[in-house]
Amino acid sequence: MNKKIGLALGGGAVLGAAHIGIIKAIEERNLEVSYISGTSIGAFVGALYAFGKSCKEIEQIGLKLQWVDITSLSLSKYGLLSNDKLGELVTKHIGDKNIEEAPIPLAMVATDATSGKKVVLKKGNLAKAVMASTCIPGIFIPKEEDNKILIDGGIVENVPSKTAREMGADYVIGVDLNAQHTYPKPDNILDVILNSFHFIMKQTVSLQTQHADLLIKPDLSSFNRSDINQVQDLMQKGFEDGKEALNKIEF
Repeated sequence: MNKKIGLALGGGAVLGAAHIGIIKAIEERNLEVSYISGTSIGAFVGALYAFGKSCKEIEQIGLKLQWVDITSLSLSKYGLLSNDKLGELVTKHIGDKNIEEAPIPLAMVATDATSGKKVVLKKGNLAKAVMASTCIPGIFIPKEEDNKILIDGGIVENVPSKTAREMGADYVIGVDLNAQHTYPKPDNILDVILNSFHFIMKQTVSLQTQHADLLIKPDLSSFNRSDINQVQDLMQKGFEDGKEALNKIEF
């Protein structure tokens, strides 16, 4: 395929582990990704891949993750938790890099908490951008960048296929982690907030995904978006459903 492929990785909290399996399926097809856009957990996984981490390396990072590794309690009036540890994790595995240094051009989506507008982060500190894109409102403390208060990009573009197209992609593969997800009774406040947040996002995602040439919608209905112990199974499910979706098209 001579077209430049853009990979748009959507948000979905712990369900983002499925992205790793989908990347594995893409690699198995020997597809070259020319652009990566990511929102929320998609920004984290996308950053690792854009900076040259192999699928196997990303798998190992995902399997070792625990909530204590990426969050800490906050005394801020703006959020219950800080995700500064997530930024430290990015720096640990990639280094103190700027977004524009990525071997594969990378963009991450955040939301301006003052205006509600989409903010596409393509330059500046990588770790800060990942933290901004993953700042789920009410849970994580927003990040300040260029006089803007930034929160989770899922509010404005949870599947950043349009962003990938605007980067220059001729063919966009979008990944929607929430399309086939069900919502069981919440077990805790985190589940309540995450469910509410994703109900809001689902109202606009159909418009966002119109910019994707191929939309991968892994069936994650049996998974909880806050249970980090499901990572292995999520990666496998992402691989299986990603492989099936990719086999339906001719490259």
